[in-house]
Amino acid sequence: MYSLKRKPTHPGEILKKDFLEPLELTQTALAKELNTTFRTINELMNEKRNISPEMAIKLSRYFGTTVELWLNLQNQYDIHKINAKKSKTLERIKPYCKTHGKAA
Repeated sequence: MYSLKRKPTHPGEILKKDFLEPLELTQTALAKELNTTFRTINELMNEKRNISPEMAIKLSRYFGTTVELWLNLQNQYDIHKINAKKSKTLERIKPYCKTHGKAA
């Protein structure tokens, strides 16, 4: 089962704190390098947009990371958000083997 002690960091914050700030790279410059819009980068950094697979590929190529880094950051954030938002609904779902007395 998925459980973290704290809310995962949004990938946009990682992008800002671990990449743009240390490299003194502006949002405008990054947008140009990735052939995307300033708005897209700005929304990512302000946690108003998720990392898409396409953006994960662009970021990984530009910064020399893996695509999986960006997608895993996004997945962890999304899973935590859903678990927090829908916890009561999710708790009502019982494992198949417990409700039917056998393994799936």
